[in-house]
Amino acid sequence: MAESSKQGGRLQALAWVSADELKRELQRRVNCIVEDADYSIEDTDEAMHYLSALKDLKLRATPPPEYLCPLSHQLMKDPVVLASGRTYDRPFIERWFKIGNRTCPETKEVLSNLDLIPNLLMREHISLWCKEHGIELPDKDQGIITEADRDHFNSLLQILSSNDDVPEKIKAAKQVRMLTKQFPFLRAFFEEDSIAVTKLLDPLMSGNVNDHPKLQEDLITTVMNISLHDANKKLVATNPVVIPLLVESLTSGTLETRSNSAAALCALSLLESNKCIIMKAGALEPLVKLLDEGPLLAMKDAAAAIYSLSLVKENRAIAVFEGAIKVIMKKITGRILIDKMFVLLAMLSSYDKAIEQMIKLDAVSCLLSIIKEDTSDNSKEHCIAILHTLCYNDRTRLQEMWRDESVKGTIANLALNGTTRAKRKAKEIVERIDKYFSGAQTS
Repeated sequence: MAESSKQGGRLQALAWVSADELKRELQRRVNCIVEDADYSIEDTDEAMHYLSALKDLKLRATPPPEYLCPLSHQLMKDPVVLASGRTYDRPFIERWFKIGNRTCPETKEVLSNLDLIPNLLMREHISLWCKEHGIELPDKDQGIITEADRDHFNSLLQILSSNDDVPEKIKAAKQVRMLTKQFPFLRAFFEEDSIAVTKLLDPLMSGNVNDHPKLQEDLITTVMNISLHDANKKLVATNPVVIPLLVESLTSGTLETRSNSAAALCALSLLESNKCIIMKAGALEPLVKLLDEGPLLAMKDAAAAIYSLSLVKENRAIAVFEGAIKVIMKKITGRILIDKMFVLLAMLSSYDKAIEQMIKLDAVSCLLSIIKEDTSDNSKEHCIAILHTLCYNDRTRLQEMWRDESVKGTIANLALNGTTRAKRKAKEIVERIDKYFSGAQTS
């Protein structure tokens, strides 16, 4: 009882200490515990007391109402003043104007102008209050979805799902795309409404997706945007219309549509359960085709999607069957996205058929030539790792490396001058060459 009373008194005393002082004392106690192997129980108790005091300080901190945005009811990070004299947080009042309002949300008066004047004094007061209470200023991208947001989104989705006016659909699709890009927290709207994604993509289901390429581009890009929100990944992928439309859009529409389809599939595939859904829809074939034919940005997105899907071992055989090795070697030979191609090649080379195809495509000669070039250490490391796999799976490839080594010493040089991993792999290849061909040079 006495000990409990003592702890309560200590916490009560700490309640009057500032957050900065509490943090400094906590840091001092933690350093003592970490650096001194002979620290005492009292040291850990003291650290816990300061940690509890910090927690209590943060929990009981209630900001003055004037520091809260009337629209979001959150601490303002970027307070601005309207012509009405009222102050709001910039991202929230900007969204108020973006949906067509021209009035002050509080006074309801029509504004003479929509100028947003920074309220520097208010910002300073909020900053000092946050510092005093050990609170970080809220991130403007971590807002809440207001009723006005919901009403606006619902009106846009209503246009997309039931309006026969194509120009209106195109306009609505552009707005949804813009909003989900500029305000990431608005992507959670789709998490709240299970049929919102279906409404969004209705124009692509009710006709040929190629009829209106710009409409298709905006809608597919919106799917990509909302797929970046973790809570949406399962909802989006399990919707029966989404993955088939993304796969179809990999081969049709604008280059941006194709690229963003790949990016959306990559984002969705980060959830393990989605990989199977994407594979069953036949995504790898068009992804490999996009990797082969697309412009640089589309190739990057396709490569990222193929890599993510190939993290499942069974999918590597499908990627190889769809011609991924040939396309990857083509890019490496042309020195295009070379580091990304090496990462993909290294992953796929764990499959026997991939090694067979690499050998047919003269991979050893290509990889050795890249090591000889003045390329990055990263590229050389990838090259030697793949050569290591090849020589351990095919004795003939080891002989090919020996012939090059006996003249140019490429691998031996890397064993001396490469990265730590490259040195290790190169040394193992050199030792293997010596083991099998030590007498061949002198005979």
